[in-house]
Amino acid sequence: MAASILPSAYQPSAASPDWLNKGDNAWQMISATLVGLQSVPGLVILYGSIVKKKWAVNSAFMALYAFSAVVICWVTWAYKMSFGEKLLPFWGQAGPALGQKFLIKQAALPASEHHYHDGTVETAMIMPFYPMASMVWFQCVFAAIAVILLAGSLLGRMNIKAWMAFVPLWLTFSYTVGAFSLWGGGFLFHWGVMDYSGGYVIHLSSGVAGFTAAYWVGPRLTVDRERFPPNNVLMTLAGAGLLWMGWAGFNGGDPYSANIDSSMAVLNTNICAATSLLVWTWLDVIFFGKPSVIGAVQGMITGLVCITPGAGLVQGWAAIIMGVLSGSVPWFTMMVVHKKWTLLQKVDDTLGVVHTHAVAGFLGGVLTGVFAEPTLCTLFLPVTNSRGGVYGGSGSVQVLKQLVGGGFIIGWNIVVTSIICVVIRVVIPLRMSDEQLLIGDDAVHGEEAYALWGDGEKYDGTKHGIYSDDTGHGRSASGATQML
Repeated sequence: MAASILPSAYQPSAASPDWLNKGDNAWQMISATLVGLQSVPGLVILYGSIVKKKWAVNSAFMALYAFSAVVICWVTWAYKMSFGEKLLPFWGQAGPALGQKFLIKQAALPASEHHYHDGTVETAMIMPFYPMASMVWFQCVFAAIAVILLAGSLLGRMNIKAWMAFVPLWLTFSYTVGAFSLWGGGFLFHWGVMDYSGGYVIHLSSGVAGFTAAYWVGPRLTVDRERFPPNNVLMTLAGAGLLWMGWAGFNGGDPYSANIDSSMAVLNTNICAATSLLVWTWLDVIFFGKPSVIGAVQGMITGLVCITPGAGLVQGWAAIIMGVLSGSVPWFTMMVVHKKWTLLQKVDDTLGVVHTHAVAGFLGGVLTGVFAEPTLCTLFLPVTNSRGGVYGGSGSVQVLKQLVGGGFIIGWNIVVTSIICVVIRVVIPLRMSDEQLLIGDDAVHGEEAYALWGDGEKYDGTKHGIYSDDTGHGRSASGATQML
């Protein structure tokens, strides 16, 4: 019988080696693009529209700058600190990810090979069927969005120059530690702590670090804390929509393959997000008499965050339970606990990132330890026989592992973020001057988000009055804004 001949499209070549799975590679690059779109333009739009008019440009630019800075830091040294050879139990060896020989070879996470206690291999090294270039870029957009989420705690007063210094320092000394420890083959990875797609690595770390940085930076002006209306709710919804749809790549890309677990993760993500949004909205109606659009966005985000550590590990019914809890627990901490706890009131966390990301991320991590389904765990985790608490057996200690893993991320971020802020403020003020805070974007950037009025008219204070957010414009040639 004659041997079958592969079509030319499937025959190995220099550009298409026999280890390359084109479907996996395509999905990984699409997933990376979806996650990138969550940041640019997703969070750029959301931040620029959810803040007061005078901070629209500054808030959007903080996100855009962070994305660009992370890309360069990532390929220069941070990728290998997160996913390279082991240096310490919680850190990889720094090095560039720029050379052609490194980037076109088959992707591999060298510290991910997992062993039994006797030294024999339990789970082989992670080696997806696509090149290192796809892996480096996929992980890069995760690192970028972590820093941008952190910025949500600091909008409306952090010195942009201090932010420029903060981004590479936090990425280097905080994010890489969490990424290597839980994903790259560090001690929490091998101990069996579950974090499917970043509930701890991204959301818990950014929420805790954002709250910590907000403490050191200091608060907004009192008038801004008391009245900080969104300048464009519809654009906030547009940014939120990009965030939601982009989460298909966020959670669907983490199996490193276009496989059945990827499909499970995407479905669970949408189930939990929808449930959480509805629960948050119902709570607003029950206790405040009307549904809040911004509240619905917050509920959507907490649902997406909560399911992230368990997206491909839990069943659909568990995703609904996680959605109910993610729509109610962070709502309670934001609406009730925040108003009664002096520390939460003292620290000016602009967008409540500690609630939407730290609380929701930690909650999701613990619930993953409860609901992780054994069969789904075998599709993804390095430790065999992993399972959630409700399935008995080894699952009885999984919740404890999740608590310890979350505790490590919390502790590391509080300490390291504090050190970074203290070091930066020796050289650069962390907070803008009061004069800049009074004026806003025009003082910081010399630009304003809404320069035109009426039908293409330039602003004229004698005709157009003041902003709806109480920001007035003087009549000087510079057009600098002044608080009335």
